[in-house]
Amino acid sequence: MVVAMVIVGCHKRPAKEGDFTVKDVHIPQTAEGLSAKEAEKMPVISFENTTYDFGDVIEGEHLTYAFKFKNTGKSNLIIYSSEATCGCTTSQPPKAPVRPGESGEITVTFDSKGQKGKVQKRILVGANTYPAETILTITANVSSSK
Repeated sequence: MVVAMVIVGCHKRPAKEGDFTVKDVHIPQTAEGLSAKEAEKMPVISFENTTYDFGDVIEGEHLTYAFKFKNTGKSNLIIYSSEATCGCTTSQPPKAPVRPGESGEITVTFDSKGQKGKVQKRILVGANTYPAETILTITANVSSSK
């Protein structure tokens, strides 16, 4: 059984061009100590906007918005987390690395059930950038009827 596990473990898919490597995974918390030359090589996540207002909505609506961004840095961008501040909001970041110059989006869905009045929800995005975290914000004015 151990031999079978070793054989299966040795048949991993080989890395292909475009896959990320260990060099892509920077430690953002220590980016302050990087030399200027090293810092220039880091990925940079540039959002078109970091806030979105759904406006007036009726309680119970499910609303979706895609926060668009571009990797304006010089190495692969890896988004390793995208977490909302409450269970009524979910987010879906890209699973694959985003190459320099390429664009992507983080899709955010807000469930207004049980919400009332002006609401604000935040999504904390963690990536191999400096700073390591970016906050996205959605707002809505939820009423029981229009």
